[in-house]
Amino acid sequence: MSMCKTPAELEKMRRSGLAVHRILQAVAAGVQPGASTWDLETLAEAAIRREQAVSAFRGYRGYPCVLCASVNDEIVHGIPSRKKLLREGDVVSLDCGVLLDGYYGDSALTVPVGDPARLPPPVQRLLAATRSALAAGIESARVGNFLGDISFAVQRKVEEEGFSVVREFVGHGIGTHLHEEPQVPNYGQPGAGRRLREGMVLCIEPMVNQGSAQVRLLDDGWTAVTADGACSAHFEHTVAITRDGPWVLSQA
Repeated sequence: MSMCKTPAELEKMRRSGLAVHRILQAVAAGVQPGASTWDLETLAEAAIRREQAVSAFRGYRGYPCVLCASVNDEIVHGIPSRKKLLREGDVVSLDCGVLLDGYYGDSALTVPVGDPARLPPPVQRLLAATRSALAAGIESARVGNFLGDISFAVQRKVEEEGFSVVREFVGHGIGTHLHEEPQVPNYGQPGAGRRLREGMVLCIEPMVNQGSAQVRLLDDGWTAVTADGACSAHFEHTVAITRDGPWVLSQA
């Protein structure tokens, strides 16, 4: 597979990215106290059908759902469940990907359950810091820079705010496959790694813990949680590197 996409391929990936954006907005609108994470899965499945797309997640290495819904201390890959009910003051990370016209889109966001003002201030800061880290990583996704510049920008923003970057899970290239080269860690050194070229498309996705960076895997084989039980946040965009700067394909 080609790491660098043509303008025509980028236009197709833009359609996939916008489809994921609309799907996540539809799911986020259903986040409320008393809803189950399975309710969110149902919303995601209906939205994918409306987009006439195919889920990128269901069946991927055996994953059973179209959505990852990770609550509070769950970092990524939370499996939707009828038994997991959302409560006021929770946060839930929503991660979704689709295949549309041969190309993948992938994005994630973390949203509060109920009134955002009722989140504990440290959790509000966690969400804000993770969003800012994603923005810093995207800003570094420029022709001539290095992968390490993206990684360092994310890590610096997170650690400046006193939080921890998850190291076991990373961002990735994307195109005709959901996961392509190169990997995009959320930690690293500026000037290190592969040089960024026009037409590369990367999923930049900070996963940030309120406490320790350590993680553990639940018995379901998918859900990764913080080892200390502290809250975690996850934001992701699909980003094309162009001569005019970063183009966020999964943002309206």
